[in-house]
Amino acid sequence: MHTHDVDEELVAAVAEVARTRCRGDNHTMAAAARATDGRIVTGVNAYHFTGGPCAELVVVGTAAAQGAYGLRTIVAVGDRDRGVVPPPCGRCRQALLDYFPALEVVVPTPGGRPPRGYR
Repeated sequence: MHTHDVDEELVAAVAEVARTRCRGDNHTMAAAARATDGRIVTGVNAYHFTGGPCAELVVVGTAAAQGAYGLRTIVAVGDRDRGVVPPPCGRCRQALLDYFPALEVVVPTPGGRPPRGYR
């Protein structure tokens, strides 16, 4: 198992977005990424039965729109299941690998607890 120090500011930022912006059935997940220049970029999913974009992919597009083309770390959380920091789905894993091969992804600890910084 390979572990790193967790970017607690990033985790706290995404938890706040999930808590305040993920409402109803259309926006159920939030994601945040630390750009290589240090900025934090956030986004929420756009759920749709046809397969709307996941929060991680929204962050990739938002980062590019803001001129942040390099991402260092990403994390997603859901508002419905407090304390759950899920790994990216298969589609997101592939897209994140294709765009950012060295990207670090924050996932729960082996015991299932969210990383420090998640409130």
